[in-house]
Amino acid sequence: MTHDHRVTKSRDLQRLILESSEIESFLNALTRLAVHELSDASEEVLCGITLLRHKRAATVASSSQDAQDLDEVQYSYKDGPCLNAARNPTLEHIPDLQAEERWPEYSQNVVDRGIRSVLAVPFQLEQGDQAALNLYSKIPHKFTAEMKNLAQGYADEASQAFAIALRMARHQDTATDAVEAMKSRTTIDLAVGMIMGQNNCSQKRAVEILKAASSRRNIKLRQIAAALVAEKDLEAPTTHFEP
Repeated sequence: MTHDHRVTKSRDLQRLILESSEIESFLNALTRLAVHELSDASEEVLCGITLLRHKRAATVASSSQDAQDLDEVQYSYKDGPCLNAARNPTLEHIPDLQAEERWPEYSQNVVDRGIRSVLAVPFQLEQGDQAALNLYSKIPHKFTAEMKNLAQGYADEASQAFAIALRMARHQDTATDAVEAMKSRTTIDLAVGMIMGQNNCSQKRAVEILKAASSRRNIKLRQIAAALVAEKDLEAPTTHFEP
């Protein structure tokens, strides 16, 4: 991969991040770009991205349903080239699945689906995140040394963009959780105020009454608070945030 090609690729990946509102759309675009970069005239390879988080594996993006299904086969066995590439991390290459001895059941299953060779390349992500780019071909010995170098170079170039996208997703999740927590607090505070007025009691006693009702009915505190507010035909409470 030449210097000019690397610069162009980095710009393409940065553009994908800016144009993608969610990490799923970014990663799906990443797989399509990988297919474009790593396929040749003889065949369009299948591509998926495996992400390991909290010791659980999932395909977070794929170039097609066939690619998604192939990744799922591997997860059912809880081991295989793509999982191994993400966990270690190390490049895994199976030139011919019919001759593979490490994962015989998995290999036979994938061969039955028409696939003969697999290449899995790890991304270099931040601590706590592990992922691999999974490439599948119907042709044995499809992935030559040149293609392996190209795939490794692509994964290396994409790793920084991938890490940024994951970081942005975590920040978005944290912000969403904070907003939901504030909404819950607003609903509960409103219900507590209503109980104080109805029972002429203190705030502490009103909270105890609300918690007791939640425990007795086996309903979350926010849900029973929302039900109490709704009984009075009040509009759903709105939480205001100061900029």
